[in-house]
Amino acid sequence: MENSENKLVIRPVRASDYDWIAGFLIEQWGSVKMISRGHIHYANTLPGLVATTDEQPVGLATYNIDGDQCELVTINSLLPEQGIGIDLVNIVVSIAREKRCKRVWLITTNDNMKAIRFYQKKGFQLKAIYPGAIERSRKLKPEIPLSGIDGIPIKDEIEMEFIL
Repeated sequence: MENSENKLVIRPVRASDYDWIAGFLIEQWGSVKMISRGHIHYANTLPGLVATTDEQPVGLATYNIDGDQCELVTINSLLPEQGIGIDLVNIVVSIAREKRCKRVWLITTNDNMKAIRFYQKKGFQLKAIYPGAIERSRKLKPEIPLSGIDGIPIKDEIEMEFIL
């Protein structure tokens, strides 16, 4: 996908992106390891999309398709409020439809109100709250901080879904 206004290009991950992706994930998430519902994903090995402006990476989404479910594992934009996150989500949803998935789902945490607002605006609904799940996740990924956005203690996983 190309947006001529700001020369944004979104393309599938290439093998030549792997080193950048690993470094980017560590910078953004503290690790390439992501935990959702007790499952470990190594996001640097997942299918994904890279957003570039003038051939420089400015965003990344990784996802995992398992049967008829598509999990959006990571999404980041280095240029907030530019529509990059929206474009990445739209393309992941399109890929999930092509693969005949029934839903796209994701996990966020209780401190991330911005993400909850973002996904609700995109048509995602709250599916479930898993109280205390982050304590269990820290056993698999100790890098998860105790507190997050605005100093809110990170305790719970929030599952959101978009039905296809």
